[in-house]
Formats: sequence, C-alpha cells, structure tokens
Amino acid sequence: MGTVVQASGGADVGLDGLEDRVFDAVLFDMDGTLVDSTAAVARAWDHWAEEHGVPISQLRGHDGIPAASIVAKFLPEEQRADGVLRINELELSDTEGLTVLPGAAEALAALVDAPNAIATSCTMPLARARIASSGLAAPSVLVTADQVEHGKPAPDPYLLAAERLGVDPTRCLVVEDAPLGLQAARAAGCATLAVVTTTPRDELEADAVVTNLSEVRFEADGDGIRVRPAA
Repeated sequence: MGTVVQASGGADVGLDGLEDRVFDAVLFDMDGTLVDSTAAVARAWDHWAEEHGVPISQLRGHDGIPAASIVAKFLPEEQRADGVLRINELELSDTEGLTVLPGAAEALAALVDAPNAIATSCTMPLARARIASSGLAAPSVLVTADQVEHGKPAPDPYLLAAERLGVDPTRCLVVEDAPLGLQAARAAGCATLAVVTTTPRDELEADAVVTNLSEVRFEADGDGIRVRPAA
C-alpha cells in the first residue's frame, strides 16, 4: 500500500560509499520499487475496508508488509483467513494502471546474467500477475509472503532470497522503497539502497537514497556487481 510521491533531485547523485563495494547479488522489493501499483492497491483495500467495516484512514501507513499482517490488525482471529482470501481475490482481479517505475527495466536488464531476486510482500499469484502486467523480465528467484513464516519487517524474505541464490546475505544489496522493508533488509545483514517513490526521503534509513532507479546503473562482471551513479 502507499502513494507514489514526487521527489526532487537527480543531479550530483551520491551513493555514500555503496559505489565502492562489490556485491554478490541484488535483491529487489517489487511494489513501489520496480512497479507502481498504488491505484490498484488502493482500490482493492478501499473495497475490502468497506466490506469489513474498517475505516479507510486506518489502513494507511502499512507499506511493505504482507496483507495477512494487515488483516490481522483489524479482524478477529476467526475471520482472518477469509479476510486474507478476500483481499487476495480483490487484488488479483485488478492490475489496471500498473506502471513500471523509472530505471526498473534497465536495472533488471543489466543484471540478467547476474544473481538477483525479487522479495515481495505479495503472494505468489499476485506477484506473478503484477510482473506479467508490467512486462518486466523477472529474475529467476521470486520470494513471496506465502513462502516465509514471517514477512517484512522480519528478515525472512531477504534471507530466503539470498539462500536460493546461494550467496551470503551480508554480500547482498537490497533495493527498497518502504521503511519496514529496509528494516527487514538491515535485519538480514544486507546493504541497502532506498528509492524515494512511496516514502519521503527523510523517513528512509538506508546506506544510500536515490529518487528512483534511473539515478543509478548496475554493472556486473566476473568479480561481482557494482552500483554507480547514472551517467
């Protein structure tokens, strides 16, 4: 969930030392990092809130965490399973208006032959639907909320992504847009690059912060992966 915000900047991008490091893999969040699904997500949750008598205003501020965790905050235990099924149904039925965020396609293309993954708070069916709608070439490793015991802000999604790639999480760079996702990445021991797409810059705690992925480029060779300011 969340609203894409406009951020200033673009000139003289600094990466606060990330450009001097070599990584074994890059792990991407999806919504708000690679694609903007804001409108579809808002429509689904607004519909869900109306059906379940939840004030829409109380649903704001849950960016980057699994739907099951959000549902658990608002419904009694005996209603949660049906509540999760319903929001999944609503989201799967609506991918209209989804757009690829600046630099996302280029980032994935640059890493097509290098270890990289998507670790998202979506379920697998929803993640696949959004990737298909976006037209992005998804990496071979896709970790979703229904594959881990604890979703973000727990480190589980990023730890599982690193495990499936066969790399040490401390040698991974995570690209995220949400504070809770960045918290998960730090807990996994990963380096962090934040994009200012759904959250104001001053609320993002990361090793480096850029407006979006168009401000950086990824370089992969036999030694590993580097991130540089875009030319």
